[in-house]
Amino acid sequence: MKNLLFGITAITSLLIIGCNRNESEFDASGTFEADETIVSSEMPGKILSFKVEEGMQIPKDSIVGAVDATNIDLQQQQVEASIHALNEKTANANPQIELLQNQLAVQQSQLDNLLHERTRIENLLKSDAATPKQLDDINSQIDVVKKNMAVTQQQINVKKNDIATQNRSILSEAEPLRKRVAQLEDQQQRANIVNPVSGTVITKYAEAGEITSSGKALYKIADLSELNLRAYVTGVQLPIIKLGQQVKVMIDQGKKRYKEYSGTIIWISDKAEFTPKTIQTKEERANLVYAIKVKVKNDGYLKIGMYGEVKLSQ
Repeated sequence: MKNLLFGITAITSLLIIGCNRNESEFDASGTFEADETIVSSEMPGKILSFKVEEGMQIPKDSIVGAVDATNIDLQQQQVEASIHALNEKTANANPQIELLQNQLAVQQSQLDNLLHERTRIENLLKSDAATPKQLDDINSQIDVVKKNMAVTQQQINVKKNDIATQNRSILSEAEPLRKRVAQLEDQQQRANIVNPVSGTVITKYAEAGEITSSGKALYKIADLSELNLRAYVTGVQLPIIKLGQQVKVMIDQGKKRYKEYSGTIIWISDKAEFTPKTIQTKEERANLVYAIKVKVKNDGYLKIGMYGEVKLSQ
């Protein structure tokens, strides 16, 4: 009887030791996740085209769809028409200035004649063939013509300045309108749905023909070439890990086999949290754990949500 009890005790001890070794085989565990990006439209409207399917790999900056921007196009055409109409509002000063210049030319001709006449009278006065009064009269006429010419020239200058000021005021409206055209062109560009990151489409939320709003999710995309294993370590383990540290990551491969990957710790939480219900830590008595992220290169077998184990010592 004693031998039987001893045998049972030994077997039980071996089982316990085996279980403890199995539990302590890995230092941390968690699930794989990816840096997901939710893509939305930058402007509201009807989705005219949407070339996105779940599982599709899309490169960065690819145009995957477009939202109806007919209204913006019409606004742009209206503003451009307003810019062209400004030229028709400007005044042409040439006819009025030309009339004044003709008047000035006539006055100049009168002045030339009077100056010639004054020279003739001065010569006659030297030979007593003319009187001083005749010279005074011709000088008075010359003064009057010069004053008239000065007035006419002033009128030309004023007319040029007035028309130029008026035209500048009208044409100054063109610059704000051109800025408005640039804004509308930018909005037209935003009507295109542009994929912001290279990756694989995880979830699709919309279809072509639907009405969308600005900021409404259209699809979710993530780069699956590398995944992050979000695992949890205890406070005891925290001092032996650091950023950039190389670790081993294991996933199930069959019933009792594991597939091994090389990983790098890229993030360590600075705040403790209660142990998640789905996570069993190395020490079950530990209530508080610290989250870490281990980046692992994906060979195609790793999936979001897959369970993984971490062994800190290489």
